[in-house]
Amino acid sequence: MSAPDPVDERRHPHDEQPLWNESYYLDWFDDAGELGGYVRVGVYPNLGRVWYWACLVGPGRDLITVIDHDVELPPGKGLELRHDGLWADHTVETPLEHMSVNLEAFGLQLDDPVDVYRGGFGHRVPFGFELDFHTDRAAYLWPPVTPRYEIPCRVRGRVLVGDDEIEIDGWGQRDHSWGASRDWWSNQWCWSAGRLDDGTRFHTTGALLPDSNWGVAYLLPPDTSEFAEFDVVDVETTLDAEGLATAATLRFGPMTLSVEPLAWSPVLLTHADGRLARFPRAMARFTSDDGSSGVGWIEWNQSPNQPPTT
Repeated sequence: MSAPDPVDERRHPHDEQPLWNESYYLDWFDDAGELGGYVRVGVYPNLGRVWYWACLVGPGRDLITVIDHDVELPPGKGLELRHDGLWADHTVETPLEHMSVNLEAFGLQLDDPVDVYRGGFGHRVPFGFELDFHTDRAAYLWPPVTPRYEIPCRVRGRVLVGDDEIEIDGWGQRDHSWGASRDWWSNQWCWSAGRLDDGTRFHTTGALLPDSNWGVAYLLPPDTSEFAEFDVVDVETTLDAEGLATAATLRFGPMTLSVEPLAWSPVLLTHADGRLARFPRAMARFTSDDGSSGVGWIEWNQSPNQPPTT
């Protein structure tokens, strides 16, 4: 198994595909599954824009979300973003070891996350954070189907909502992908990453093709830096009327994980021709068939062409 190249932490040259995309995702959660969030920086150089998403979630909490698809490309190869009511910076402090993320913005506070699909009527609140993502043992390079790597992390820092300051001491996952057309309206997938209470880290991507269980997955057992890799990922999902999962099961290698979504932060993606893709993301509890459990994030891309099966 190859390791990621530290040089690839930077932004990359692009080709002529309109939806050529470079994404940085950073997810985090606490041990109890009471608080979590994520950031996505989606660089679309041929659209001349960055899609920026950030959120704070927790069971029984209102969703705080920032969804801005009109951020100007930052100059050079940096990841400092500025737009109306938004400043965000993302710095690789030590390649493959430490990345910091910062935000000062106004977020939308919603009591029902599904309102994101209905126009997002809510309350505007000051929202920000200062978070540090430190690698938990090792970084995982995807097989050569697409340039991408995933890094399990320890996450510390603080989150600000209005006048409240919340100290964060938790876990997370960051990933970086580039060099492909990210067509949300034609493709489907189910991605997950998390940590079990014994220290086991896991990642899966499956449901990529109808009637196929091909996928990418890893297990990182406690007290080792060696990933076990798998190329079969079975995904079973039960959906409600809005397309949110009420339950799911992931099977890969020796592992079977039952998934209980805890708190949602969805995104609606509108194509220029009017097509809509729904992208529900949830902080979730994952329970293995041996009874161990933990917390992480899971997402489904629900394209209009290939809706997910239940």
